Amino acid sequence: MHAAVSLLTAATVLTGCSSTVADVKITMATGSPGGVYYSLGNGLADIWSGRLGIVKPQVVATAGSKDNITRLINDQAQVGFSQADALEGVPGSEKLRALARMHDDYLQVIVRADVPVTKLRDLSGKRVSIGGKESGVEIIASALLKSAGVTPEAVNLNLDDSAQAMREGRLDAFFWSGGLPTKTITDLTKGLGVRMLDLSDVLSTFRKEKPVYGSATLPASTYNLQSGPVGPVITLVVRNFLLVNEKMPDDVAEALVRQLFEGQPELVKAHSAARTIEQRSAIETSPVPLHNGAMRYYREHKV
Repeated sequence: MHAAVSLLTAATVLTGCSSTVADVKITMATGSPGGVYYSLGNGLADIWSGRLGIVKPQVVATAGSKDNITRLINDQAQVGFSQADALEGVPGSEKLRALARMHDDYLQVIVRADVPVTKLRDLSGKRVSIGGKESGVEIIASALLKSAGVTPEAVNLNLDDSAQAMREGRLDAFFWSGGLPTKTITDLTKGLGVRMLDLSDVLSTFRKEKPVYGSATLPASTYNLQSGPVGPVITLVVRNFLLVNEKMPDDVAEALVRQLFEGQPELVKAHSAARTIEQRSAIETSPVPLHNGAMRYYREHKV
């Protein structure tokens, strides 16, 4: 009951035209506790409460992008993270606005070192987690496997459960889409031999089908793998957005964006992925329009 009252209060404050920044109460939808969204969410909560003098935002662990979008649309959260691809065809997503493009997510396909898998096609018949239901991981993993004609024994587990299942020998591989490095994967590599799959053999066809995705090199030094590729891994990347509902007052949105950038050195301490957030690229949020308050900030800074 207390949580429901808190959410109702937050929604009331943020939809009232007379509200001021100091009155704001925010619930922030993030992702798995072991993922980058959750780390950045906690970092932003500290920055916004410390610099704006507001009640510290409630940081909620969620299933990921699609779950976050639903919460924003239904006023169960006022701020949330999402991959760009998760917004496609979601009813009600026209209500959403972007505060900023954040870091890019890298698709990471983690395989036990003792399993004979070196290419995506080798996952057919293997026990593979494609991410939690309603997550951005599930979206990208399902699309890529379908494009490549690969049919594993797929299950839906979040990042932390995937890592634990891998340790216990219940999984051969799992998909993860997140910033670099992801703490849960770093921890996993300390006690288990794993490798990462290079996806260069399937990317050309897939990116023609899904141009929302880019490609990039994941450096071999990202994780201290006990075994696996000596060189870098070619994989998919997808943009991340920081989203709000269109009903957020302009002064609130502007204040949140301003402190995102003025507090960026503090945010980097929460997660190194924050180093890649830049004002010039932050406005690249298509297909989601920038919130008017965010646009006001960027215009002031002549971005």
